[in-house]
Amino acid sequence: MRKYLYTKSPATADRQVRPSQEGKNGEKNQREFNSLKIDCLHKKVMFNTSHIDKRGLIIKGHIFSTLNIIIMILFLPLLANSQQSKWNGPIPEIAEKLRSFSQKFNSYDVILEPDKDAEEYWAGAPTVAVDNDGVFWMACRMRSPEYPRGLRGYEIRILRSDDGINFEKYHSIKREEIPIPGFERPALLIDPKTAAFKLYVCGPWQKGPWSILKFDDVDNLNKIDPKSARPVIQAPAKTYARDVSVTAYKDPVVFYTQGKYHCYVIGYIRRNERIFHFDSDDGENWKAVGNVNQPVMDLNGWHNFFIRPASILPLGVGYLFIYEGSSSQWYDPVYNIASGLGFTFDLDEIIDLTTESPLLLSSTPGDFHTFRYSHWLWVENEIWIYAEVARPNNSHEIRLFRIRMDE
Repeated sequence: MRKYLYTKSPATADRQVRPSQEGKNGEKNQREFNSLKIDCLHKKVMFNTSHIDKRGLIIKGHIFSTLNIIIMILFLPLLANSQQSKWNGPIPEIAEKLRSFSQKFNSYDVILEPDKDAEEYWAGAPTVAVDNDGVFWMACRMRSPEYPRGLRGYEIRILRSDDGINFEKYHSIKREEIPIPGFERPALLIDPKTAAFKLYVCGPWQKGPWSILKFDDVDNLNKIDPKSARPVIQAPAKTYARDVSVTAYKDPVVFYTQGKYHCYVIGYIRRNERIFHFDSDDGENWKAVGNVNQPVMDLNGWHNFFIRPASILPLGVGYLFIYEGSSSQWYDPVYNIASGLGFTFDLDEIIDLTTESPLLLSSTPGDFHTFRYSHWLWVENEIWIYAEVARPNNSHEIRLFRIRMDE
């Protein structure tokens, strides 16, 4: 675990300064620039501008045409800036009136990094439960670009911590053990009556659409039986041929309150990701709250492309509803996901509190500004937020943000 603090300069957005990160990136760019000078269009040669004749530039016995020289001059700056995004369109931004709160997320702890520090390797989708002994348990999804997009989650990793900050690997479930083509977000909670662990996952079930799956309850998470996975929420059948209905469900957010289990999921309808609500008396048998094809929140404003559930935080007088979404104007809005806040009294009608802009973005963006799959919980007089956040090289890691409520 490492702790970081952001500072903000007038010219740039908040960015993380990792130990030796800037130095490493600078050295890498310089190495690439230098290597091009000796290996761009031919084998290792060096410029010697004193040797010029009518045929072009002679470099230690190699002749470069005028065209090659022009190509090289144009290409060198591109390589030197190869770490920079080529996107010239709108980028996610936080509205001025929200920045005083979003700045509270400038300090954080790194909980888990991806297995490889490279683009498209992601550690994320954390879900956390605290047992009666005060032990923190986390389930998360590990992802690799070596697999087809949409099926890159290869492992549900289970971590244990005595303090909620320093986690150690405790167990893992590989997709081949179920078997299933790929994982995304899990949901972990503790049964308030039996104290057993309930673990939900999602993925394509038996060559069919994405569904919400559940394992048998266990008293110890290393006893999870992968073969016990079974679907508990699946896409509804059409009522008539031209019915517009949900075709798949993924990324469950499950919690228990007022004698019932509630599950918010991403549902695919008309190729959009929307929020759908289910409830259950036992955590096994689920029914839709309201019409099965009626989403909870709308696509509009900065979340006009996708809108998805993230977490629920009890407030005593209602619930903070944390959601996430993206704009059709952003770079790759399928994965460039930001987070916002809503409020609900009844867990069904959600009031959007961040209509003007998202509240939370990565302060270490590369091509992506992603701040998603967050899990919010009370720890004494603080709100702890575990989230999957983008890093400058387009990998993702799990971070912990601790917000004091007495400041």
